[in-house]
Amino acid sequence: MNVTASAGLDDLRVIGDIGGTHARFALAQHGAYSHERRSDVGKYNSLFEAMQDYLAALPPDKKPSVAVIDVAGPVRGDKIKMTNLAWSFSAEDMRQRLGLKAFRVLNDFAAAALSIPYLPKADCFAIGPDHAGAKGPIGVIGPGTGLGVGALVPNGDRWTLIPGEGGHVSLPPSNEMEDRILVILRKRFGHVSAERVLSGVGLVNLYQALCEIEGAMAAPLTPADVTDHAMRGTDPTCVKAFGHFCEILGTVAGDLALTLGATGGIYIAGGILLRFKEAFAASGFRAQFESKGRFREWLQTVPTPLILEESPALLGLANVPIEVDA
Repeated sequence: MNVTASAGLDDLRVIGDIGGTHARFALAQHGAYSHERRSDVGKYNSLFEAMQDYLAALPPDKKPSVAVIDVAGPVRGDKIKMTNLAWSFSAEDMRQRLGLKAFRVLNDFAAAALSIPYLPKADCFAIGPDHAGAKGPIGVIGPGTGLGVGALVPNGDRWTLIPGEGGHVSLPPSNEMEDRILVILRKRFGHVSAERVLSGVGLVNLYQALCEIEGAMAAPLTPADVTDHAMRGTDPTCVKAFGHFCEILGTVAGDLALTLGATGGIYIAGGILLRFKEAFAASGFRAQFESKGRFREWLQTVPTPLILEESPALLGLANVPIEVDA
């Protein structure tokens, strides 16, 4: 799909970033959005209920004619099933039930990738070299409820979107401790994807694996508990878990950079790290990102900015072209 100016940007659209924990809705027109609202997806039985609730609360003069949403999961055809949320739906059925002219669905990190050309510099926290002058393919990776991956490749004066499910690549251990963690997680999950450690639940998986390695009893911690203990230094195993989390993310992001030839940068998104940007910048992330042997010097030139906007996908959804019926 080519990202170009197209019909539909003038139409008032409802946009929605649908994750495994929260849904964020807004109204967009001419590439900008307003009337943003965040909701807990656990309040609703379906996407239709969530969107209907949002639309019902809009002012009478703010009724959209089209919808563009993203979901955390693969998008193949009309039938959509989310990965980390028990919602499924038909795009055409949603269009008809909501009385819209068009209803378009993207993968969540495809939408996040689409935001990069429009993202203000102030919304990025520099880690590594400055991204402002970087050119070439761009990757986006983000740990949250799951692990999302997307990419943009320049095509003349346009961008070509490459959606995918890169969060489910096999976990790549880089040292002996990560080998031991992988062995433990393999007993639990069989195939151990990167998402099994690079996500909210992944932080807990790392903590539990480290407890097993240390011969200690794991406490019943949530992802927020692990990061809280890690930031305050009140639990050494949580500190180690956060450290491994950042380093493994560096390894996976470096692999993505090499795979894409991402001279334009690898942007870090997701709902976890933006709350701990200083700790993330001080972690082993960047060292592991660059630790690729003969390609270390090449990777040293690739920026890895942290996106400070909690939902950059909304900006992408506001600007994606969508064809509408006359």
